[in-house]
Amino acid sequence: MHPQVRWIIGWQAALTLIVAAVAAVQGGTNAALSALAGGGIGVVANLLYVWRAMRLSVDEAGNTDPMRAYRGQAAGEAIKFAATLAGFSLVFVSYKSVAPIPLFVGYASTFVIYWLALVRRR
Repeated sequence: MHPQVRWIIGWQAALTLIVAAVAAVQGGTNAALSALAGGGIGVVANLLYVWRAMRLSVDEAGNTDPMRAYRGQAAGEAIKFAATLAGFSLVFVSYKSVAPIPLFVGYASTFVIYWLALVRRR
């Protein structure tokens, strides 16, 4: 896995744990589990995106082709979207006492890392 991707995924997971700890202090165990579920949805969806996009972006010889890269990115986005929908559906169906605000804050916190990665790169 590319070092930048590893940095993003690692910090997304770390920030999810931080948000869950804050949620535990503020709202108890249920809030913490909800925040973990939200952050987990974001991290897993991003891992699936990377797996699919990187796998389709190069040919068997390791050469990059712009059209393959585009198709890889599109396929990665599609699987990320499907995984996000499936993750939220699974949480709402199976976790009846989910706390929605910590759930969505945990999920949204994973996006903050993208902005930090852009700043870090400059």
